[in-house]
Amino acid sequence: QVQLVESGGGFVQPGGSLRLSCAASGSIFRIGTMGWYRQALGKERELVATITSRATTNYGDSVKGRFTISRDNAKNTVYLQMNSLKRDDTAVYYCWMVSTFADSDYWGQGTQVTVSS
Repeated sequence: QVQLVESGGGFVQPGGSLRLSCAASGSIFRIGTMGWYRQALGKERELVATITSRATTNYGDSVKGRFTISRDNAKNTVYLQMNSLKRDDTAVYYCWMVSTFADSDYWGQGTQVTVSS
């Protein structure tokens, strides 16, 4: 089965940086768009960033200019570089990948990012 393993979450002070990684393992073919979503306590899950197989990126308005999404196709891995972190960035971050071959999508288990002094 396909598993998405996330890493890099943790505690950081405002203005700091974190880099999240999400690697897919198992039988997954023709990975299309990858992305990151987040969900703060008591709020709906929202889009953070996506990146297509052709490396076209899209960012949520709240993170533009601060976050950068990238991917390594050889490793089936998507990254999220988070700079200038704010308290409002505190959330559980979920990675997401689409298999165009199977016409299905997959989610990571979520990793906690806490921005606080």
